[in-house]
Amino acid sequence: MEVKKPENIDEYIGGFPNEVQEILEKVRMTIQKAAPEAKEKISYSMPAFEQNGIVVYFAAFKNHVGLYALPSGHEAFQGELSQYKSGKGSVQFPLNKPMPFDLITKIVKFRVKENLDKAKKK
Repeated sequence: MEVKKPENIDEYIGGFPNEVQEILEKVRMTIQKAAPEAKEKISYSMPAFEQNGIVVYFAAFKNHVGLYALPSGHEAFQGELSQYKSGKGSVQFPLNKPMPFDLITKIVKFRVKENLDKAKKK
């Protein structure tokens, strides 16, 4: 059975149960507010925001929402992220706990600035 890949973030979010859709939409709005000039896209079958390069990806799973701010975004907020399960470039926010929207905002703003700084050096 072939699963249809989403062509945009609306399609991606629409593929989840209503309660997960609500959380994903709030994550999306949080990212949009923190990076108003970033463009939405689907990359690696996940929602992504791009501004001078990828800012962040996010994705829903059975028990969590994954945020992918590439290694630098996670390294910069190691202390605040320490309570969450994480990998080199990912962090998992459990669906059964409040989403840390303020922390997501800080990470996104950090990544926007980091991408802008890199773009200026080129």
